[in-house]
Amino acid sequence: MPYVNIKITREGATAAQKAELIQGVTKLLVDVLNKTPATTFVVIDEVAMEDWGIGGLPVEAYRQASKRGA
Repeated sequence: MPYVNIKITREGATAAQKAELIQGVTKLLVDVLNKTPATTFVVIDEVAMEDWGIGGLPVEAYRQASKRGA
């Protein structure tokens, strides 16, 4: 009974995109680990941009620094 938790920043992923993620992850578990789709759980959590950090920076600041090559 696999449980997969996907965390993404809240930037407007559509219901269709989320459904595609769920289908794709489920298919991957079926193909690679021979898991049963009926007992495979996929949860998508959207995290506010200000609550996500990378390299000691809020994600928006990190992205800006990355664009500048810092």
